[in-house]
Amino acid sequence: MSADKAGVIRDLFAAYLRNDRKAVEDAFTADFTFTSPFDDGIDKATYFALCWRVADWIAQHDLERIAVDGDVAFVTYRCVAKDGKSFRNTEVFGFEGDLIRSIDVYFGATYKDGVFQKQAS
Repeated sequence: MSADKAGVIRDLFAAYLRNDRKAVEDAFTADFTFTSPFDDGIDKATYFALCWRVADWIAQHDLERIAVDGDVAFVTYRCVAKDGKSFRNTEVFGFEGDLIRSIDVYFGATYKDGVFQKQAS
């Protein structure tokens, strides 16, 4: 079962890179919620209205680790933009069966061409 959830996560990141909104929507439950430093438990419709954007600015996602514990998975990844900016985040995925019921995002440091970029508070 753990490998299945890890596969769902890998498929989700691949769908983001393909700009395949339908595949992303289909991976989420109807009552999906998303939380980040900018969003507090927003629902699926609000997530797509506020957060969905074309991923043509992303050069790659490096999935560094996926740890599955029952219906929860922790994912740390590095996102590299085409302009040389990169950042590392950790996300906590909550599952209901093979569908993603929630994602909580924890932002990491941002770099541009290997140099730390201080973020505005």
